[in-house]
Amino acid sequence: MILCQFIFKPGTYDDEFYKLDGEIEVYAEALEGYVGVERWVAPEGGVKNSCYYFESMDAVRELAAYPQHRVAKQEQSRWYDGYQIVVSEVTASYGDGRIAHVSTKNG
Repeated sequence: MILCQFIFKPGTYDDEFYKLDGEIEVYAEALEGYVGVERWVAPEGGVKNSCYYFESMDAVRELAAYPQHRVAKQEQSRWYDGYQIVVSEVTASYGDGRIAHVSTKNG
């Protein structure tokens, strides 16, 4: 499983941002190989992290090639005050079963 973290500091969003963001979300969720997403906000509130899970790098590459995603990436400085992408391979995910998580079959 592949985890793509999009860590960002929000800036000013406009109508084009919301349109692209919605289109990208719908496309990602429809991809074969998309597992799910979880979102976090830093305790101080200034930085957010959207954690996207995929079955393979092929699915990640398919999302990256999506035209609306490419436009959003080119225009990111309009909407974000900074960002970082971290791509990781998830080799294990476990717990006591009392917290559902996207990376588990029951999550």
